[in-house]
Amino acid sequence: MAQLSAKCIFQKGVIMMKKKVISLLLTVAVTASLLAGCGGSGAAAGGAASGAADSGAAADAGSGSGGEVEEITWMFWDDLNATEDLITKGYKDVIDRFNKDYEGKYHVTPITTNLEEYYTKLNALVASGETPDVFIVSPGPNLTTYVDPGVAADLTPYLDDEWKNSFSSEAVFAQQTYDGKIYAVPLNIAAACVFYNKEMFEEAGASVPKTWDELIDACKKIKEKGHNPITISAGTAWCLSMLVGYLCDREGVDLAKINAGEEKWNNPKTIDAVNKMVELSEYFQPTAAGDTNDVATAGLYSGDAAILIQGSWAIGQINGENPDFEEKCGVFQFPEIPGGNDPNRVIAKSDSLAMSAKTKHPEAAIALMKYFTDDTAQKYTAEVGGKIPVTKVEYDADKAPAQLADVMDIFTNASSTFGFYNESLISTEAGSTFDDNMVAVYLGEKTPEQAFDDMDAFYAANK
Repeated sequence: MAQLSAKCIFQKGVIMMKKKVISLLLTVAVTASLLAGCGGSGAAAGGAASGAADSGAAADAGSGSGGEVEEITWMFWDDLNATEDLITKGYKDVIDRFNKDYEGKYHVTPITTNLEEYYTKLNALVASGETPDVFIVSPGPNLTTYVDPGVAADLTPYLDDEWKNSFSSEAVFAQQTYDGKIYAVPLNIAAACVFYNKEMFEEAGASVPKTWDELIDACKKIKEKGHNPITISAGTAWCLSMLVGYLCDREGVDLAKINAGEEKWNNPKTIDAVNKMVELSEYFQPTAAGDTNDVATAGLYSGDAAILIQGSWAIGQINGENPDFEEKCGVFQFPEIPGGNDPNRVIAKSDSLAMSAKTKHPEAAIALMKYFTDDTAQKYTAEVGGKIPVTKVEYDADKAPAQLADVMDIFTNASSTFGFYNESLISTEAGSTFDDNMVAVYLGEKTPEQAFDDMDAFYAANK
């Protein structure tokens, strides 16, 4: 069992494993830095002191302060109070701890929305001069959007030795570094993978697929048993384009050459990849076109579908909404396309925190960021949320969700990593254009050739 072997790996050396994961992230990190036009130099890594130590110092500072409380805001893409997502619950705990420990000195008020509307609302606040003091952001072009115009602050001066040295490696900052300056703090590491319902697979007589043909065969068998083989969101476009990104990479598409203008989007490999998405879409749930990411994910843990192509960030949502599903939930890496590219490449990413360059309370904002990376928060990330921590914190692998063991097996066998396609193009607008075109192909509004002609036209007009 992959799960058991990963447990053994955990117990023999969690820190060594995390270093392996971090080194794999360098592949996508360096690429993202180049695409964003930034000098991804090896900036110093950072972290926070343990929660207990920080809390004591914070309490002393708060109780001794006779001045006005410094109010800050933090923006996130989920509701802290109306969710069962375990990662979100952990973030709520961070906010509550911070406000309690710094009572009388600092206070943070969350600004929350849903994932689909997050960047639209964040950009509206930026445009109105009301940028949140601290906000979550994805590394790569999304972060570049806030670095280039000076919205995000340079965090380098705040990364003292104690904070730096608590992180796993300097590599965790590669995607957040521009010209040697760090503009965001990573919170966790996750991999895109495939979740599946073990009971449905057994009932259908389907094996865990390692190749494309085996995936199609499994879907056929599951459908014959009367189940939806795959649950996926085309209503949240990045979910569909993540699948296409995997297919493009497995087909051997050279995204770096496309971004550099050395190859066209419309080429045999991209066409084959999207035709495979169309083939696989025969096994999507009937409501995929309108379903959001949350609805699609619920399709797996509620027993409506057998397969969910998603990231390991979904572990917290799956186990939070239906704890009983954990024992029947397996994970495997995206299958190989024989004759194509390296099948051991993995999509990986991290969530990060940026600070407003115009905040009036930088010390309060930095104190909050340190709480997100302290030992208490990072242990929770692994032991409850099922994500890989970015610091040197030691955690109990036996307490971690069962799915995390499978994810760590995937990382162990990974040869390299790459990013979301829509976050790895020449701009966020290019990523949105890619998303929209993939959805249009799925809906039958465009052929793959038309979609990639549109991408080529966008690149020609936006060099």
